[in-house]
Amino acid sequence: MSQFHYSYLLAPSLIVLTLAAISLLIRVRALRAIYREKFPETARERLFWAAMGFFVAVAVVRTLTFLIHNAIGPFHDIQMGGRHIHHLVWGILLLLVTGYGWLLQAGTGHAGSRTLVGRVMSMAYGVGAALTLDEFALWLNLRDVYWEREGRSSLEALSLFGAALASAGLGGAFIRSAARKLIQAKHNRKQR
Repeated sequence: MSQFHYSYLLAPSLIVLTLAAISLLIRVRALRAIYREKFPETARERLFWAAMGFFVAVAVVRTLTFLIHNAIGPFHDIQMGGRHIHHLVWGILLLLVTGYGWLLQAGTGHAGSRTLVGRVMSMAYGVGAALTLDEFALWLNLRDVYWEREGRSSLEALSLFGAALASAGLGGAFIRSAARKLIQAKHNRKQR
């Protein structure tokens, strides 16, 4: 068993903290009403949180893999028993846990299902999809081609799935209304 290194927790911590910050930002009074108006049904709200989890995870993982690949900072690959554990493994595990939870109808909007559980599971689904699709080229080629030309298929898979999530979940209406509200609030503060 390899020695535990603090950088193992870096990506999960950055992803969780960023998603928590987004979650808290939406609780701000000015945005809460817009959020409720734009996401009246549970399914659309789950799509929104899955998209947030997906895009945050892509940004964090791509940044960290770039830093590792270029030996910038104290970051390194996760190794267990001398074997590199690719991040698609963690993505597959998240997708399995989320799928199992949804089979049990946890967080799906059905009677007795908690909204918070639905949000967390939706974020976990988005993160799991990002981790898995970021290494799509690995499954396709059955070898590590992340930084080679064949690795581009991972970017294409991420783009296609990200576009599907964004168009279904983000829907622009909430983002436009939220941006207007934030700009208006900033403008009102400047006038004081």
